[in-house]
Amino acid sequence: MRLKYLKLTNFRGYQSTTVIPIDEAMTGIVGRNDFGKSTVLEALAIFFEADGAKADKNDINCFRLQAGENKFEICCIFDELPDKLILDVNVETTLSDELLLNKEGCLEVVKVFKANTSGKPEKTYIRCQHPVDDVLNNMLGLKITDLKKFGKEWGVEDDVVDKRVASLWRKAIRDHSQPLNLDETLLDIDKGLSAEGKSVWGKIEEQLPTFALFKADRESSDGDAEAKNPLQQAVKDAQDNLQAQISALENQIEQSVLDVANRTLEKLKEMAPELANELTPRFKDKPKWTFNFTLDGDDGIPINKRGSGVRRLILLNFFRAEAEKSVLGSNRNVIYAIEEPETSQHPDYQVMLMKALLELANKDNRQILVTTHVPALAGLIPIEGVRYVTKNAEGLPMVKMPSDTVLKEAAESLGVLPETGMERAKGIVLVEGKSDVTFLRHTTSTLKDAGYIRASLDEAGIVPLQTGGSGNVKHWVTLKLADSLGLPWCVFLDSDVGGSPEQVKSIQKRKVEVEAQGKAFYSTRKREIENYLCIDLIKDESGAEVNFTDTCDAKKIIGNAVGIKPDDVIDRFWPSMSAIKIIEKSNYNDNGVDKSELLELSQKLTTFV
Repeated sequence: MRLKYLKLTNFRGYQSTTVIPIDEAMTGIVGRNDFGKSTVLEALAIFFEADGAKADKNDINCFRLQAGENKFEICCIFDELPDKLILDVNVETTLSDELLLNKEGCLEVVKVFKANTSGKPEKTYIRCQHPVDDVLNNMLGLKITDLKKFGKEWGVEDDVVDKRVASLWRKAIRDHSQPLNLDETLLDIDKGLSAEGKSVWGKIEEQLPTFALFKADRESSDGDAEAKNPLQQAVKDAQDNLQAQISALENQIEQSVLDVANRTLEKLKEMAPELANELTPRFKDKPKWTFNFTLDGDDGIPINKRGSGVRRLILLNFFRAEAEKSVLGSNRNVIYAIEEPETSQHPDYQVMLMKALLELANKDNRQILVTTHVPALAGLIPIEGVRYVTKNAEGLPMVKMPSDTVLKEAAESLGVLPETGMERAKGIVLVEGKSDVTFLRHTTSTLKDAGYIRASLDEAGIVPLQTGGSGNVKHWVTLKLADSLGLPWCVFLDSDVGGSPEQVKSIQKRKVEVEAQGKAFYSTRKREIENYLCIDLIKDESGAEVNFTDTCDAKKIIGNAVGIKPDDVIDRFWPSMSAIKIIEKSNYNDNGVDKSELLELSQKLTTFV
């Protein structure tokens, strides 16, 4: 199941009912401090009963409480529902067949809390289009003996193939009662889903996504045990999982030692029987199983002596590993909710972390929710996933979906700026990062100097702008400025062919979106721009021997061999690529005709205005 909407009613600052659409991949909840961003994540934590998350009496909206209301609701709506559900024996049914879906065909679960809540919901409902007629409106709450009784009364007994299965009786009775009179119903899981030991809701609950929240104010001081050493929790979990074996081993050791002690006393009786009779063998203390693990860097510095940003980064990935473990071997979705990932992080780590989360969001069965008010990170969030939290004229929080007007408002509020260089541009080529800028500028200027093309990018007035990816807010800001100035634009990205299937899929999606606007989209035939580097050149300049194909991770291979960061490989070696090498390393055959990809690309980029 995938989370599609969150509805909040009378919860904290959100009065009445606020509907927050959740993106299928990454949802970025952006806005200023204290506008209600964290409330969204904490509401989900309460709904999914995440560790340490409980509702309390202060969670009800104070104004609604003053108006006499004493309840608040957290509702989650799910799509991508399971194709089958086994409620009775091994017979398959579906949520649709059991009439448990709302009018949009989604599963809608509503948890209602009282103002004086003890942390648990007072009631849990499924809002669905359900029969309103007697008997039909509570068949999931009937035991099989009652279903058989009604089935015989209505003459459907012969339609039930296996009379031991409740779901087959329900189907036969519903089929006999067509057309059903359906209406929106709040089905109480304790009453409407309570047949045969309340197993129905449990089966549904097993299909819900796993939710994990990483909060901005999570402790990571030297005194925090988990921050001091995240692996100690892993040790504890391992010991808990092996407790039966540990107890058995303790018993074996105890019996072995007692056997030695008893044999010793037997021998002692031969010499001093009175003394031997006074002695009783026993363990003074149970054995203590202690293991100490840590993560040391190459310099031997332990975790608790590292900076707060590094500790937080390690904790974040410890949290990720634990969330992944909880769904190992299942098809359940995982929802990662990360509050302000920028906290305690150097700007370089902030961007690195956001890009890693974006890549994670493209994986199947994963959804990412982040909150941020940092322009650099907000600018990297895909446009379709932006949820702008602001306040209306009455000062109440509201969530706006992305549109030109909303994105403009969010960009101005957060200070997201377009890339510089627009003032001298005749056209724009949007690229992902600084290495792409180096790559295109050197390629076009070198080919121009060698007489292969008429002008370099700079001479043609084409400005390469790094946006962190086509489709994010910074990209949108740059495009809107380009459009307002009447500037043509295009996009150039790595193809990532041979890499992550999710990333390749994401790039193809961007290609469709860009070309739908009538703009040109260029991507490499090889995996990345580093795959066009000359192996001999690298050896001549660094002494390192490398070997890579067109589709392997050349950036990492070269970086590891030379001892530099992978992101610095192009800046280090590409400026030494001659025109001949550029053409040779990008040669390909098109139906018997030899062509040079980078020569063609340079010609197109310098003449597209």
